[in-house]
Amino acid sequence: MVREIEMTGRTVEEAVNLACESLGVERDAVEIEIIDLPKKGFFGLKNTPAKVKVTYRTSKAQLAVDYVTEVLHNMGLENVEIQVKEEEDNATLVLEGEGLGIIIGRRGETLDALQYLAGLVANRGEGSYFRITLDSGNYREKREKTLEHLAVKIANTAVRTGRSTTLEPMNPYERRIIHSAVQQVEGATSSSIGEEPNRRVVISSKNPRPARYGNRDRGSRGDRNRGGYNKRPYKEGRGSRRDNRPPRDTSASGETGKIRSTPPTEAEGAPLFGKINLDD
Repeated sequence: MVREIEMTGRTVEEAVNLACESLGVERDAVEIEIIDLPKKGFFGLKNTPAKVKVTYRTSKAQLAVDYVTEVLHNMGLENVEIQVKEEEDNATLVLEGEGLGIIIGRRGETLDALQYLAGLVANRGEGSYFRITLDSGNYREKREKTLEHLAVKIANTAVRTGRSTTLEPMNPYERRIIHSAVQQVEGATSSSIGEEPNRRVVISSKNPRPARYGNRDRGSRGDRNRGGYNKRPYKEGRGSRRDNRPPRDTSASGETGKIRSTPPTEAEGAPLFGKINLDD
């Protein structure tokens, strides 16, 4: 980002100081171009002041540092130092100080959000994209090792069992770590599904095992016990074994379904039968 200003003064030195004060930067950080030197008129009349052009070129890394510093100040974190490791197309801003746990947040969510905003500020001007990475308390390195270990473990499980595993949503940086680690496991592969910010990594085997025949086509043991497997179809009119039995014979003469109200002929003389009132 480039900022420039033209300023006049009685002397070049005065004009430069006024320009730097207006830009809010130190003199060592600016470029100075003298447009007009001061001139004195005859007898001290109509003097011409000095005129300079001061240019301040702010690096994208410095823009990110200024933004993060302002955010930390508004959060009440005054004693935080920012170490800058700048390269050609990227810079890493390392925060050092006390009370930085609030900056990291749950699983680095706050740190990622601040990093994203700092990147937007750094790239709002002209030029190619400049990547900003924000780190605090060596969190990035610890998180990277944790993700690599997790990816290798799940990849080995996928190769052994043939089953796929879908991980929790991750940002692009963490997904790249997972993909890179899975590539080191022979027979494992990974892919991304979903849309941001809920995009996830799926780790699976290159040779997944087919589903077992008994579980898919024949049903499980529990289904068979509940009658869901190999159950005989009901045939209309067949009935159960008990329903197929002939009606019980209720008479001595062999007639079915009829209850006598009078004693049989052969029992008329029986003393016990004659004492029973069958009509009651």
